[in-house]
Amino acid sequence: MTDTRVVVTGASSGIGAATVRLLRAHGRPVTAVARREDRLRSLAEETGCEVVVADLTSDDDVARLVAELEAGGGAGALVNNAGGARGADSVEHGSIDDWRWMYEVNVIATKRVTSALLPMLRDAAEASGVADIVTVTSTAAQVGYEGGGGYNAAKFAERALVNVLRLELAGEPIRVVDIAPGMVRTEEFSLKRFGGDQARADAVYLDVPDPLSADDVAEAIVHALELPPHVNLDLVTVRPLAQAAAHKVAKGPLTVKR
Repeated sequence: MTDTRVVVTGASSGIGAATVRLLRAHGRPVTAVARREDRLRSLAEETGCEVVVADLTSDDDVARLVAELEAGGGAGALVNNAGGARGADSVEHGSIDDWRWMYEVNVIATKRVTSALLPMLRDAAEASGVADIVTVTSTAAQVGYEGGGGYNAAKFAERALVNVLRLELAGEPIRVVDIAPGMVRTEEFSLKRFGGDQARADAVYLDVPDPLSADDVAEAIVHALELPPHVNLDLVTVRPLAQAAAHKVAKGPLTVKR
């Protein structure tokens, strides 16, 4: 593991914040990026990370992020974690605005930040021997499910972006990693997906024994970054034991069948 800076997007809560905490606990310099300044400031006070308040759907904000990173010595790893879901309607009845938002934050923002940071990642790779681009996609990028149309479409596209990027960077010392979580219980993901409906959000996890936590996914991300430079984890699918597939989730205690 190098001591180069890691940029973590979507860092104000959930998987992003957990990743910042774990990286800082391991002694890695981190720049946390998100829209919510109050949350970032609290995370900085807690962990000692640097912060940049930015909306990744804005070209100007991403340009400012690059300028601030360059002024601070650059970065050697990018964790594309920003994204999200809106709605669980059918393809027929889903909101075009929700679909557009999901594509913008999951796909276009990932492309925008990756393109903007690649020059400094190349500099870091040349200096230290390796740089990393880790993107948090989803098992929704692997299998479609009813009610997932817009999110499936966006995450499938994000996964395609990652796969093509790995091919395009072949021969360079830059690892391209796809971390694909299944059911993760965080404080905001399902709540935002269902427009603030707490009861509906809670129902997703009802009677599911031990859904993943943000810390579980952060462990996978940091593990990928800490492996020897010649080892690349192309795709890591992380699910709770209770979830065999997007459409098959065990309810109640896990028991041995005889």
